[in-house]
Amino acid sequence: MNSKSSTAAQSIWSAPKVSLRFWPVFLRNLLVWRKMAIPSLIGNIAEPLMWLVAFGYGFGALVGKVTVQTPEGAVAVPYILFLASGSICMSAMQAASFEALYSAFSRMHMQKTWDSILNAPVNLDDIVFAEMLWAAFKALFTVTIIIGVMLALGITHSPKLLLAWPILFGVGITFSSMGLVFNAMAKGYDFFTYYFTLFLTPVMFLSGVFFPLEQLPENVRLVAGWLPLASAVALVRPLFMDQWPQDALRHVLVLATYASVSFWIALALTRKRFRK
Repeated sequence: MNSKSSTAAQSIWSAPKVSLRFWPVFLRNLLVWRKMAIPSLIGNIAEPLMWLVAFGYGFGALVGKVTVQTPEGAVAVPYILFLASGSICMSAMQAASFEALYSAFSRMHMQKTWDSILNAPVNLDDIVFAEMLWAAFKALFTVTIIIGVMLALGITHSPKLLLAWPILFGVGITFSSMGLVFNAMAKGYDFFTYYFTLFLTPVMFLSGVFFPLEQLPENVRLVAGWLPLASAVALVRPLFMDQWPQDALRHVLVLATYASVSFWIALALTRKRFRK
């Protein structure tokens, strides 16, 4: 039974069946990306750096310092540090989302790359898993360069930043999984406008990237506290401040829940799409 037949035989909601055959798919995406790595990185890095410069230095000069709650109590930190620690999570979200939406959709629908791969002994679950990891890897690669710029600018020198890498990789996995849900439903590129405008933009403004969550109304704050980006910021921001995050287990579980549920839904919808 070939890959297409086995995909049709299983329930769309059956457990993911991922094998090591996902790795060649991942490497294929890497090799193709290497030919256009510089333009791709410029596109992913330029916008977050402009946010950092415009708001961090421009708006930050007006704001001065922001009060952040820590285990030791309220601490006033420079706004540029507050923004940098939030914007790095936002950058991981955007880079992973873009790759899981526009690039994955091109390979799946426009270029028919997935159809070609399914003629090899690779199943659809392996392809979707590889796409999820590839989007997360690109997000991690992007934020690594941005962190390097932040270090060069002297925004932070905390040794605890080393722990931010696995967290940011988890952020990439979470948002790439969520993006693949919409990728499975899309009929064209225009469909992604709804995801970016109606979901990612509100999440960006309600997750404590630009201002503390304490500034929000109580009801909104309760909802915002369970958003995946808010948990990412809650984990990463203390590391920028050379402190340990509070309620780290809860925030990790929030990201893991969003990632696992979203990946399962994305896989089910992709299976359904390929049965048509």
